[in-house]
Amino acid sequence: MKAFHAAFDKFDAVITLILEWICIVLFAGLTLLLTANILMRFVPLFSLHWFDEIVELIFAALVFYGAAALWVTRGHFSVGDWISGRIPNLRLRYVYRLFIELASLFFMAVFLKYSWELTQRADDVTNALQLPKAALYACMPIAAAIMLIYSLKNVLIEIGCIIDPVSGEQFRDAPPPATE
Repeated sequence: MKAFHAAFDKFDAVITLILEWICIVLFAGLTLLLTANILMRFVPLFSLHWFDEIVELIFAALVFYGAAALWVTRGHFSVGDWISGRIPNLRLRYVYRLFIELASLFFMAVFLKYSWELTQRADDVTNALQLPKAALYACMPIAAAIMLIYSLKNVLIEIGCIIDPVSGEQFRDAPPPATE
């Protein structure tokens, strides 16, 4: 299990860093666009007729890449794991967690399938900039693929914890890799 985690640690750090920087750049771009839109209302130097299309693209990418970043680092919100603590048998606790991870894996597989199909079928373009709509939707299958990989990783971790519950505990709740 140590080899599995060692192999994924660098990959985790790189993916997390990339997703964080994508989100930072997108948020900065969104801030600049919104500021420019406000300023253009008071000092109309030129038209921002393309504004809505770019904001839509940035918001979509920010939401899905941000969700993928949270999925990788296990930083997404949840109601908490209040059931695991009530299961006295350690192996059964991991079996329960495995079912949760399998449900997540199934959801990500469905999300990937349908977001890919949507992206593939999108053959129209935006009004102002004539950008392909597939560009607007591409963030969904990319983020879904990342989340699917990490859901699979989490399933494998839970299986490893079922096989060896004592050594598995140290990897199960390990903090996410540093991105500095």
